[in-house]
Amino acid sequence: MVLKKMTDWLASLTQKQANDKPTSLYDLIGGKDTTYKLCHRFYDIMQSDPKASELLAIHQADLTQTRQKFYEFMSGWLGGPPLFEQKYGHPRLRARHLHAKINQQMINQWLYCMNQALEDCVADSRLRQVIWQNLVPLAQHMKNQD
Repeated sequence: MVLKKMTDWLASLTQKQANDKPTSLYDLIGGKDTTYKLCHRFYDIMQSDPKASELLAIHQADLTQTRQKFYEFMSGWLGGPPLFEQKYGHPRLRARHLHAKINQQMINQWLYCMNQALEDCVADSRLRQVIWQNLVPLAQHMKNQD
């Protein structure tokens, strides 16, 4: 029942507006500014919180390009401009991450950082929940090690 209400609520938000332009999660959370803030907050947490130390260790020391690519990916994933695809083609997330050993611990740490970033950057708890419900399966899909 709760999922049905959430689905109905999100559907009502994403219906075409008066200008006949559909609204996306990207728009609903605040567009470019909030998406950028969310992505950078994610990496700030990963770099500063000891609970994500193993996740940080599998990344390059300089996260400048990684932060930018994550923002570009999330922009499109949330329904905004498909910046990542325009630059690099289809994300093929799992294939692009095969160089890293991603086990359940890495997934848990990634989700921990993302949960914190969502809490810090997305004001509406219902929008956070919708994003979270879609990110968890995506993160689980990345697992390539037991």
